[in-house]
Amino acid sequence: MNRVLDYIDSHWQEALADVMRLCRQPSISAQGVGLEETAELLAQMMAEYGVPCQILPSKGYPVVYGELRGDSPTTILFYNHYDVQPPEPVELWSSPPFEPTVSEAKLRGRGVSDNKGNIVARLLAIKAFSQVRGRPPVSVKFLIEGEEEIGSLNLPAFVAQNRQLLAADACIWEGGEVNWKGQPLITLGLKGILYVELEARGAQRDVHSSMATIVPNPAWRLVWALASLKDWEENILIPGFYDEVQAPTEQEIEAVQAMPSEEEELKQGLGLEHFVKGVSGFELKYRHLFQPTCNICGIAAGYTGAGSKTVLPCQAKAKLDFRLVPKQRSEDILNKLRQHLDSHGFSDITIEFTEAEDPARTPLSSPFVAIVCDAAREVYGTEPVIVPTSAGTGPIASFTETLGLPTAHAGVEYPDSRAHAPDENIRLEDFIKGIKYIAAILERCSKLKA
Repeated sequence: MNRVLDYIDSHWQEALADVMRLCRQPSISAQGVGLEETAELLAQMMAEYGVPCQILPSKGYPVVYGELRGDSPTTILFYNHYDVQPPEPVELWSSPPFEPTVSEAKLRGRGVSDNKGNIVARLLAIKAFSQVRGRPPVSVKFLIEGEEEIGSLNLPAFVAQNRQLLAADACIWEGGEVNWKGQPLITLGLKGILYVELEARGAQRDVHSSMATIVPNPAWRLVWALASLKDWEENILIPGFYDEVQAPTEQEIEAVQAMPSEEEELKQGLGLEHFVKGVSGFELKYRHLFQPTCNICGIAAGYTGAGSKTVLPCQAKAKLDFRLVPKQRSEDILNKLRQHLDSHGFSDITIEFTEAEDPARTPLSSPFVAIVCDAAREVYGTEPVIVPTSAGTGPIASFTETLGLPTAHAGVEYPDSRAHAPDENIRLEDFIKGIKYIAAILERCSKLKA
């Protein structure tokens, strides 16, 4: 194993150059920019790293699939995505988002942490084994999609239709990070999401605000509807919303209790004096990781420019997302939302479905979790932090439930990587350790079926 690690030490700068090469190619799924070109570039790069691959069609953007046989009967599936978030607001970047630059021991650019740096880190770990030993200790498969940043709407069908092709023993998720203390976070699940847009309509055009005496205002209509969804105590009022919520296991609760607190750093970073309901300590961590949400992402109606304009708008819209926990299902919550609005007299308000993903978690008792933890201890020289689930969302249910794979995060990020934001970045030291972390996991996984 020492020779493999030495190879990584000798070649990580070449891999970093490949991250920059990949990040120079825009791949913005929300805007339909550069996806096919990125898939082609990625397939070319994977071949250069010795991983045979092919570009497979989906109902949306193409999927890049790669496979390489290893020494043991164990197979590890890597899930990644090559699409990135839009770079706007571009004026807040320190350097152009698609011109990656290295400064202050960091690589900055759109996609370096989410998710292109992780892709290349995994490729170098595999190449290190191939160069030193002839092939990796386990067989590896790559599924790299192009729609993660817009909800992976076509991935569940792709996975379901390709079960045999994607058959494996475990899955390493798209990325992962260390905390401010340098401890690797081993995240074992994700929340689901239902994203919708509500719209209320009134007159066929905007009218003078003096008409508010007799003309219905859809902005008020929408506000009243939104107010019916949640009370001042943060309780979601949709009937049956909490019915399917699965309580965390005793192991998951113990893991959350053991997680170090970073709430003061979070308060300072966000400029807050307190959190919702004044929660802190274990209650804060429990609420953040195990509770579902009903969130207003944006509201638009009427005139919002400079100065005054006395107008009564003809329409009002609000974007909402619901973060879901096991065993909630997006289609069930969508139906319950519709029923709730109808029963409260808001049948005129339309619901436009945007995206949905279901939640899932890997049990802490999985042997794969122990393997990932042991690898983390070796590479980082510290005790890892087990996070039973992220508060974020991804298409994890297709892997844990459809394919039946234990799944864990492992990656190159840190708390200030600024994914989705201006000046997205990774630290070079995290990139090197992230490559070695993947190599250590693969080495240990060769005994997964022993």
